[in-house]
Order: sequence, then C-alpha cells, then structure tokens
Amino acid sequence: MGQGGGPRRAQAHDEELGRAVAAAQEGDEAAFAVAYRLVQPGLVGYLRGLVGTDGETAEDVAAEAWLEIARDLGRFRGDGAGFRGWTATIARHRAFDHLRRQRARPRPTALEQDVLELPGPHSTPASALEAISTERVLALVATLPRDQAEAVLLRVVVGLDGPTAARVLGKRPGAVRTAAYRGLRKLGERLGLDGVTDGGSGTLGESR
Repeated sequence: MGQGGGPRRAQAHDEELGRAVAAAQEGDEAAFAVAYRLVQPGLVGYLRGLVGTDGETAEDVAAEAWLEIARDLGRFRGDGAGFRGWTATIARHRAFDHLRRQRARPRPTALEQDVLELPGPHSTPASALEAISTERVLALVATLPRDQAEAVLLRVVVGLDGPTAARVLGKRPGAVRTAAYRGLRKLGERLGLDGVTDGGSGTLGESR
C-alpha cells in the first residue's frame, strides 16, 4: 500500500530507526528528522484508516501526535520496532480525541474466538494489498469491523509485528492475529485476490 510498506519493509528499517531515535534523544535534530521520515508514512496511513481518507485531517492528527512524540521522546525506552508501536499508540489516542470531538467514535467489535489457525505468510493477501492504491484499500478497510480494521492497519500499513500491535490495542496477540487474518481474508475476497485458504498454519509470518 502506498502509505505504508508492510511489515517486512518496515522491519527492514527498524535498525536504522532505532539508531535515529537514540541519537534524537541526545538532541540530534537531524536524527529526529530521519525517525520522522521512517515513521510518518505508515502513521498517516493508519490515521487515515481511523479518521477517514481526508488526507488533511489525518495529517492534522499526525501533527498533534508528533508534538506529543517530540515532547515525550526522552521517556521512550526501546528499539526501532518499539518506537513504531509507541508512536502508533500516541497517534491512536489523538485520533480518538478527534473522533470524540466529532461525536463519532465507533465501538469496537468483540471477537468470537481468541486464537485461530492461520494460513502461512504467503497465503494471505497482505503483500498484494501493498501494490493496490491506498485510497481503494482504505475505503475497503473502513467497511471492516473496528477490531479487524485496526489490526490490518497496524500490521500492513504501520508494519508492526503481532505482539507490538497487540500492545497498541491493549489486546492479547492471539486476538490481534485473529482479527488481522479475518480482515485480510475479507479484503482479499472483496479485491478478488487468490491464495487465501483455510488450510495450513502460521500467523502472518510469526510463530504462535
């Protein structure tokens, strides 16, 4: 997807991101700019999924989030992947503040089951989604139940692994893996993508 880059691409930059964050915490403004460049596209994509596809609104919410990120940067402890999760959590809070102001915060949908046997990483449409226009995918993501939409956004757009996405959402990893799988399967069906089956095991590239 144009705004994100997917888990593999995001994780490939996490070492660079970790170095940039550490330097930024020492006062290196150029390093903070590097961290911003690595995180911002996925963060905006995630916010567009939460507050709507109006790019200006998502950018405004992201700007509010970055003000808080910059203010509290010294308190952060963790690596590059952890920083992605931390910034996503802050952005999520700011998005819900925005939705509350609009009196339009949706209620999450309860999962029917916590753990599900999932197809292997090559049997999901996640990689194919990255090549489809962001506008089209986000419009489809908006039709998913809230738990599935957020799980897909955090996994595919922000590029978080399962445990980190679970921490952002305040849920168990099994619940987030289930929601992400169900959401990706629904998107794959609606987009006419092949390769989504009910057989096999694995968890979107993770071990259970």
